[in-house]
This record gives sequence, structure tokens and C-alpha cells, in this order.
Amino acid sequence: MSIDPRVSIINKRLSDTNRVILVASGKGGVGKSLIASGLALALKEKGYRVGLLDLDFHSPSTHVILGLPGSVSPAEEKGLIPPIIDGLSYMSIFFFTGDKPAPFRGRDITNIILEMLSITQWGHLDYLVVDMPPGTGEEVLDMTRFIDKSEYLVVSTPSRVAFNSVKKLITLLKEMNVKIIGLIENMSMNDSSSLKGYTESLGVPYIDRIIYDMKIEEAIGDVNKLYQTRFMGDIRRCLNIITNMI
Repeated sequence: MSIDPRVSIINKRLSDTNRVILVASGKGGVGKSLIASGLALALKEKGYRVGLLDLDFHSPSTHVILGLPGSVSPAEEKGLIPPIIDGLSYMSIFFFTGDKPAPFRGRDITNIILEMLSITQWGHLDYLVVDMPPGTGEEVLDMTRFIDKSEYLVVSTPSRVAFNSVKKLITLLKEMNVKIIGLIENMSMNDSSSLKGYTESLGVPYIDRIIYDMKIEEAIGDVNKLYQTRFMGDIRRCLNIITNMI
């Protein structure tokens, strides 16, 4: 079987990127996109050069969280150069699908991932944060195969239903010997959590809880307001924990 030439290009494109963090979950609706966006902004706030890539084919939403102006699009010069949004180098499947449904599957998904990763010129980045689609499908397998330095940050809510799906993702990642940074518990409603024990029993670090913030909806689309939320305070704390773990 011949090897797609785009595969060799991808790691060349990312050769000047220090770390690639894939924010993933086994289930949708856990706030994964918001955490990916918040993490990217918190890293930028610390002075790092950061890229944010939205690969959620089913429902890209980081452009809504960041309040992306409608006129913004990547520049073309020997590939695509991500626009700078709120200090982040930003690329999204949204640039190609708009608000239309994108019912991709199988080989189509692999081709789109290959194309986006091989044509995007990120330049020098300290961190590339990737908002992954939910689940354990082709996207997880492809990203792990195509990006040598991929690391996963897993997101769950306190719900047992959500964590049951997340457990399947963690099992898959461990079988592939992929680095798992840890798990963040999002939308926590109280001071105690059984999720910590469940997570650590799988051999995965439990990073911390993000308390449900009733005011977060008011900040969606306005990064300045987002920075002032309790949510971002919790994200900063989680980032400090992650940094100390390394």
C-alpha cells in the first residue's frame, strides 16, 4: 500500500511546534470546545505562541466562542496561513463548511484531516491546541497516526453516562500508547467528586474540577468578558497544575 505523501508533510509543518494538545472526550456536550478555547487563551495569556485548531466536524463552535468576525479567513501563500484571532493563530473546519451540516464519514474524514494538517503553515508555536470531535472514531485514530507529538487532554462531566463514554476513549488511547496528560472534570456542581477515583483507577491523572459557571453564556463571543469569568479562573488553575506535572 502506498503512503499518502501528505503524511510526511504534516510533521514537517509541525516541526517548529513544541507541543500539540488534543482536547477530546468520548461524548459530546461536555464543554470540550470551551475548554480548548479557554486553554489556548490561558496559554497565550502566559506569553506563549499558541495555535487553536477546530477539527470538530460535527459541530465546530470555537469560532462562536471567540466571536470570530465574519470577514476573517486564512491567507494563501504556499499553503494556508491561519489568521490571528485574539492573539491566537486560528484554523477551523468552519472556514470550509460554514454553518452548513458536514456529514463526513470514513475516508472523507481522513482526507480532510490530511489536507488541513498538510496545507496549514503554523510557523513557530509553543502550543497547538486542537478541539477534537467527540467519540472514538476515525478522527482519534488519524490524529494519533499523523502527528508524532500528539498528547491528549480528556474532558468529562460528573455524569456517569458521560464518564462511561470517556472511559472507552481512555482505554483506546492507552491501547495506542498515546500520552494522556490527564482528565479535567467540567461543569462540576459541588465540592466532592467520585470522578477523581474513577479516573485514577484507569491510571490517568485527575487534573481538577471546573465549577459550572452560570455567567459563561454571557461571555460567549466576547473574549474580554470571557477572561473575567470564574470559568477562566478555573482554567488557569488547571493549566498551572498541568504545567507542574510536566
